[in-house]
Amino acid sequence: MTESVTERHAPPCAAPVLATVLCAAVLLVLNALGGYFLLNALLTESEGPWDHTVTDTVRLMAGLALGAEAVAAAATAWFVAAGCVRRWWYAVPVALAVVAGVRMVFAPTP
Repeated sequence: MTESVTERHAPPCAAPVLATVLCAAVLLVLNALGGYFLLNALLTESEGPWDHTVTDTVRLMAGLALGAEAVAAAATAWFVAAGCVRRWWYAVPVALAVVAGVRMVFAPTP
């Protein structure tokens, strides 16, 4: 009888639990920053027909949210490739970026 030897491969991260926690913390901070900008874009309202800066403000906040979520998506791609976090982490920056893009396109006009 021959015995088959199966080799166990070490996970890509040296300390998988610690690396996962640190990567998740970084992603949470980046997504929270994008969420903060998106919340400001969503809550900005026109004060009246004389308020012409509301459109610029909403588009600026949505643009900052898109920028923060682009950084978060890049960090997510890096962490997923390293094997520290799972692929479902892509859902958060994609969802926030879609909402920010829709808000930027449909910014209120005075």
